[in-house]
Amino acid sequence: MSSRVALLNKITHFIVNRKGKQMRPMFVFLVAKMLTKGEVNDRTYRGAAVIELIHTATLVHDDVVDDSNRRRGFFSINALWKNKIAVLVGDFLLSKGLLLSIDNNDFDLLKIISVAVREMSEGELLQIEKSRKLDITEDVYYEIIRQKTATLIAACCSLGAAAVQPESEHVESMRKFGELIGMAFQIKDDLFDYGEDKIGKPIGIDIKEQKMTLPLIYVLNNASQKDKKWLINSVKNHNKDKQRVQEVISFVKASGGLDYAILQMKKYQAEASSILDTYPESEYKLSLQTLIDYVIEREK
Repeated sequence: MSSRVALLNKITHFIVNRKGKQMRPMFVFLVAKMLTKGEVNDRTYRGAAVIELIHTATLVHDDVVDDSNRRRGFFSINALWKNKIAVLVGDFLLSKGLLLSIDNNDFDLLKIISVAVREMSEGELLQIEKSRKLDITEDVYYEIIRQKTATLIAACCSLGAAAVQPESEHVESMRKFGELIGMAFQIKDDLFDYGEDKIGKPIGIDIKEQKMTLPLIYVLNNASQKDKKWLINSVKNHNKDKQRVQEVISFVKASGGLDYAILQMKKYQAEASSILDTYPESEYKLSLQTLIDYVIEREK
């Protein structure tokens, strides 16, 4: 992470000291260890490091895009050093990650990561395009979250497999495993928008930002013409009105939107578990199962 530029060192030091759950590198290590009965190599460490660098870069850029001043309970980079510096820091982290792979000839790992970054960008742009019209179907929603969130967790799991058993069938089966967990993870995130507790992001923030999440999409698709018109009008024209946002949240809850989303989330969880079931028992497999359960049961 170190650089000859003092300002960059100051900012990267700030980032490292405020790291999040580091769930993504955990997936890399646990998958690698499950496939090798606990053995990891230098490629595994590089894969885990690259994924954390790229993930951090996307978060720094996301805060600029979303004009967000907070990240993990602290000020974001753009809040402290402004957008121009935040974009450049994100670029620096991205290039650091890519060079780590290139310098060590990990071209197979680099391809996995590059595909993930491309898909994440496409997912974000697809979401922006669709939110302008509020015409997201359930299928389009799944495609958005697959690209936006699931693709990076899928990359972590396939990286873990590719690091220790390159070109084996495990690379694809673990990619699918990670994708399913990622889908469940994002649906859980969407459910927080309807919660009562403080979980790091304010309640109703997705509605304020006109993000179409699964509970809302389900209710829109099953509401009467009159209710549908009211919901779309509320999200489009009254999304800054706290009272109106609260009414939308109550309506979605009463109409079974949350129950439906929880059901879909658990389906993805069960599919991920069934892939894991094909692997022999080990403490690493058990840890991966615990991580799947955590994705569903986490409080923030």
